[in-house]
Amino acid sequence: MASARRSIDIATFINERKLGPFNFRLIVLSWLITVFDGFDMMLISFTAPWMRDELSLSTHQLGNVFSAGLFGMMVGGFAFAYIGDRIGRRQTIIGAAFAFGILTTATALAQSYEALLILRFLDGFAIGGMLPLAWALNIEYVPTKYRSTVVTVIMVGYSLGSSLAGPVTVWLAPTYGWEGVFVFGGLGTIVCAFALLFWLPESVRFLASKNLKPDLIAKTLNKVDPTLGATAQDRFVLSDEKQDTSNFTAAKLFKGDLKWLTPLLWLAYIASTLAVYFKANWGPIVYEDLKFSRETAAYVSSIGGIAGAVLGLLLMRFTDGKGPLAVAVYPAVAFPLLLLVGLVPMEPTLFLIVSVAATSFVGGAHFGILSIAGVFYPSAIRANGAGWATSVAKIGGIAGPIIGAFVLASGLPIVRSFAILALCPAVLALCALGIGMIVKRRKAPADVLNTAQPAAAE
Repeated sequence: MASARRSIDIATFINERKLGPFNFRLIVLSWLITVFDGFDMMLISFTAPWMRDELSLSTHQLGNVFSAGLFGMMVGGFAFAYIGDRIGRRQTIIGAAFAFGILTTATALAQSYEALLILRFLDGFAIGGMLPLAWALNIEYVPTKYRSTVVTVIMVGYSLGSSLAGPVTVWLAPTYGWEGVFVFGGLGTIVCAFALLFWLPESVRFLASKNLKPDLIAKTLNKVDPTLGATAQDRFVLSDEKQDTSNFTAAKLFKGDLKWLTPLLWLAYIASTLAVYFKANWGPIVYEDLKFSRETAAYVSSIGGIAGAVLGLLLMRFTDGKGPLAVAVYPAVAFPLLLLVGLVPMEPTLFLIVSVAATSFVGGAHFGILSIAGVFYPSAIRANGAGWATSVAKIGGIAGPIIGAFVLASGLPIVRSFAILALCPAVLALCALGIGMIVKRRKAPADVLNTAQPAAAE
């Protein structure tokens, strides 16, 4: 006799579970590809001194090359977010991973300023689609109370990859040139992309919200909990959000409380991204121009990235417990430290210590805003919510290298760049406070668009 048709609430099923082997495997896969995402994106910063010497690039040309990759990330974030909310997270993530692995490898063939511009744009386009989709996929498989934590853990992979770009460049570039570093990063990414092809799941929340593939939902839920015994004949519902089978429109990002949350999130993200890419792209060159050795400049920048990741991990549990108000703490600390570094004369050792502390808090603050970027959006538009925030934030990422180029070429003392950078965490702190006050008035993150109604996949 056929078993009775059941109604399975995916939201309750996920929220009442602890993290299990399925979650840890997904987190590890996302973490690994994110390591190479960060590594491949930041290679340009650490190989820039070699490129500048070999290809005779000016400061403004380097700034344009940095910004080309970020502009590509911005456009790619919009494009892949839209695709991810149309065809699903899995296929889009795998496609993006293979694309930026191949393009990173191809960058080694660039032997002119123009070729670098084109390849960095294309590489950035593919890289830009990865992070928001990885966040969305993981958010949709973990209880609400762990969402910020899981996003932060994944983003530690990006920070680690960014930080490893310095030591790996110092290790490979003297022997194999800057080209060898790009080949290393690209081939590593392609290996990870094959791992995604074999083991990455699709989001069951996404499928249920779009009323798609009940057979795949059942199969995936049985992997999460082998005792569930779900079948394609079961009715799958989402009790914490309204079903939305319509196509995405930008207006959905401003419906209900999102009309305030989205602009504040975007502004905070722009400011934070400007600061992060300003220091990431120009950090090694700034330290080198301040008469520190090229190796010291690379290692100091990497240490700041690792310390920022550690601070981000320390923050994540407070963010899950206290909400966005916790995100305001690190930028509030970074602001006076950056002013101190940029305006007060110091002896070299103390300067390195304080500057690393300041930039570490900038990095830690960035983890904070990243961890909440996709939390407030329902499953049907989560990839677009996080993707649009990430893409709009690239306005700051594009502006950072260009502003840095003008500051360094302006004749101002180079150290003043730290004081100028201090404006960014100030804006981030104020926006985080605003987001926190709005969220405090809400009952739950799912109450974004309308009163929750079940979503069925039949």
